[in-house]
Amino acid sequence: MQLQQLVDKVEPLFDEAVVDGDDDELFASGYLRGHFDLVVAQLEMAGESDAEKLFPALQAAVSQTRHELTPADQAHIDNLIQRLQARAAA
Repeated sequence: MQLQQLVDKVEPLFDEAVVDGDDDELFASGYLRGHFDLVVAQLEMAGESDAEKLFPALQAAVSQTRHELTPADQAHIDNLIQRLQARAAA
């Protein structure tokens, strides 16, 4: 699968959190969406089209900012990453 195909497949999950999510899911969606968009842009600028690079790069980006988050927020973000990965695998 190409990077853009993966992005198109998982991006709607962010929108679903805005429509149907509670406050915690909305926070996690907004926080992670910023990292997601940045990672996708960085991969595209580097000429990467391999979808398998997305989640490791996203995990690395989030790991660099974990100190900004409470343990509860970290759990919500980790949950959303897992849901993104599950949608990607479906």
